[in-house]
Amino acid sequence: MRLTLRLALLSLLSSALAQDAPGATTQKHEFQSDVARLRNIVINSLYSHRDVFLRELISNANDALEKLRITSLTDKTVLNDPLNITIKLIPDEHGGRVVITDYGIGMGPEELSTNLGTLAKSGTSDFLKKAEGDAPGDTSSLIGQFGLGFYSSFLVSDKVYVASIPHPSKANPNPTQHVFSSVSDEASFEIYPDPRGNTIGRGTEITLVLKEDAKDYLDEAKIRALVEKHSAFSTSYPIYLFTRKTEEIPDPDYVPTEEEQIEFTDAEEEEESKDEVNIKVDVDEDEAVVEDVTETKEAPEEEKKKPVIPLKNVTTEEWVQLNDQPPLWTRDSKNVTQEEYDLFYRATFKDHNNPLALHQFKGDSGSGESFKALFFIPPALGPEFWQSPKPDTKGIRLMVKRVFITDDLGDDALPKWVSWLRAVVDADDLPLNVSRETLQSTRFLRQIKQVLIRRLISLLTRIAEEEPEKFKKITETYGPALKLGAMEGGKDQKKLAALARWDTNTRKFIGLEEYVASRKKGQTQIFYLAAVGKKPEELSGSVFVEKLHARGYEVLLLTDPMDEILVAQLKSWKGLTFQDAAKKGLKFGDEDTNPEDEKAEEARLEEKFKPLLTWLKEEAKDTVLDVVISNRLVTSPCAIVSDTYGYSANMEKLMASQVSKGVRGTDFMHDWAKKQKFLEINPRSPLIEGLLTRVIEMNDDKDEEDERELKEAASILIDGALVRSGFEVPDSNLFFTRMDRVLRRSLGVSQSAKASDSVKPAPPVEDTPLPESPAKEVSLDEDEKLPTESEEAEALFGDFPDIPGKVRIDADDFLKQYDRSEYVQKREAEEEAKQKEHEHDEL
Repeated sequence: MRLTLRLALLSLLSSALAQDAPGATTQKHEFQSDVARLRNIVINSLYSHRDVFLRELISNANDALEKLRITSLTDKTVLNDPLNITIKLIPDEHGGRVVITDYGIGMGPEELSTNLGTLAKSGTSDFLKKAEGDAPGDTSSLIGQFGLGFYSSFLVSDKVYVASIPHPSKANPNPTQHVFSSVSDEASFEIYPDPRGNTIGRGTEITLVLKEDAKDYLDEAKIRALVEKHSAFSTSYPIYLFTRKTEEIPDPDYVPTEEEQIEFTDAEEEEESKDEVNIKVDVDEDEAVVEDVTETKEAPEEEKKKPVIPLKNVTTEEWVQLNDQPPLWTRDSKNVTQEEYDLFYRATFKDHNNPLALHQFKGDSGSGESFKALFFIPPALGPEFWQSPKPDTKGIRLMVKRVFITDDLGDDALPKWVSWLRAVVDADDLPLNVSRETLQSTRFLRQIKQVLIRRLISLLTRIAEEEPEKFKKITETYGPALKLGAMEGGKDQKKLAALARWDTNTRKFIGLEEYVASRKKGQTQIFYLAAVGKKPEELSGSVFVEKLHARGYEVLLLTDPMDEILVAQLKSWKGLTFQDAAKKGLKFGDEDTNPEDEKAEEARLEEKFKPLLTWLKEEAKDTVLDVVISNRLVTSPCAIVSDTYGYSANMEKLMASQVSKGVRGTDFMHDWAKKQKFLEINPRSPLIEGLLTRVIEMNDDKDEEDERELKEAASILIDGALVRSGFEVPDSNLFFTRMDRVLRRSLGVSQSAKASDSVKPAPPVEDTPLPESPAKEVSLDEDEKLPTESEEAEALFGDFPDIPGKVRIDADDFLKQYDRSEYVQKREAEEEAKQKEHEHDEL
């Protein structure tokens, strides 16, 4: 009730404070030496943006309220009214005023002179010394430096009034309200009793007379936005804004004429006639039911229009609380509901959806600065994450004692892979510059960045163990980003790699720990197969997986672009090395169980298929390095396998995409890696058996036709192996031409038969000339001029001597028909080509 009366009283005080008080009671003071000069620096140079005046004055008001609260711990009589801060915007013909009031400790005339008349002089330090000696309690949240923050008010105003009255005490049971007034360009200030009397009751009222260019601070929406950005959590006390809202309502003072009164009466009777009528229906007692039947009269064809009551603009005034969202990170997480967290996230980070997960904690940065933090995993990863190479630097809202400092950490922002994280970090103390806008040292930022990353990894690890379905949802969105973090290396690489998940040929959504835990006896390799963009189901049917699958081994199916690069960087996991199923070096781990039998079998197959291996090696010498017997194929006749240090099919496509963008390494190394391929043949395949028989027969009895057909079949076999292994054929047109001939033979179609090429011819040549287009305008830089005709001739033809027996080109005749704009285009193209060549040389 007292709060309502007090706010109502403040709303009535719309007249300006008196600029002059009675001469006998007005005290004029000169600022201390050099204070006027320093104040001018504060006003004109200290702050980078004048919006911060509101942040500083609210922080000062919070100090005053906190001082009163601490005083009340020993003197219960001082806290007889609620503690709050109010803001009132008063437009007038002179530009307008902003009035900021707190109902805190208040100041007498001596304190006004000491605290406001001396720059950066604050009563906070002296007050704390006295309070700590007499009263317990946490006083660490006081911000101090009242005087310096107060002078930020001159950023938006030329004249400032501060009316203040302290709470009654034994030494001063009937305090008087005094006013401090100061003008920005004067070296003095005045203190006098407030001619209005005691209008505040207790506390301080600051009135800013706005500059002509600061009228936009009378906009309620702007003040709301500034409080939300800088001070929504800077105080635990309510901040109220006096608002006005104009609405159109029917004029209550309107008196209708006699005719209008009759129309009103008829309209009311017509409405009453449409009321519902309840009818009771009687039936047999055994089946007695009472039903409500609604009957309405049909609307007349032409309804009479009701008389219209004139509208009247009515302005309503109310106090609206601006900081209704409490600083959740300062509360015990056990006492905060999920709904409160969700509401806070949506309001703070401007998201329409709830976060996927969150974590609240407090700690020490390692260099002495304690802090509280609250971070969220957003519900979605925006497309800009992958489109922009630079990380988002505005994911962390840094605060000091609940006062917003910045949300752009620049070089100290989170790394790219985790730049999507949204966090609030509230430090108890930081080495800020005097305007509280810039950190003096970035050591804390570097440390807090590592703390957030470690906490995030710990949170994800816990969710993976305790809430697998929730972790699966997070991985669907952020799995590639986590892999990017592991791929970038660093001390967290192993932890991030442990969070990566893949499908296999036997299971879905498993990590490296699960894979290693289910390895076969003697297995020393982690088998994987990579193909960007393919579905795991397609990869599981690859020729490279068939024997591994048939024997019961598990193969990781990598479908993300960075997967293969990641495993190449990891090299091993828990002692097991990564092995590409599409490369040489595949070992099952049980080769030593029966070595003699296996070696004998390998020797027998080598000897048996030696003619075919020799012949195929010659036929495929432009495609592969060698042809060998395979130990990985079961049903497929052959496959193209990369060497250990060569490009797999997936890596070759990735490198080709980089080459198309102009990014490539040494041409020699790139071409060398592409050629490191082997053709593996399956000795158990009927097709290979048949090919061996034909090669032996051809060696015994040379027949050119048979040899040509056999070579064609071998070429199709090799190209088919390339396609099935994920590579591209060297010449797709030649491949399909061979396929066409084979299909013709199998279908009994003549090899020389041709498709009908009779098509409708094109119309005759157009003999009507096109109209001449106007000369093309060419825009040139100021320092660039078109060459003269002689210069053009020199550029086009050079200084050629006359050639005996030849006709000399007449440059003048040619230039008459030469469009000069074409010359400009030619020169621009040449310059662009030179620039590209220069960039290529630099690379």
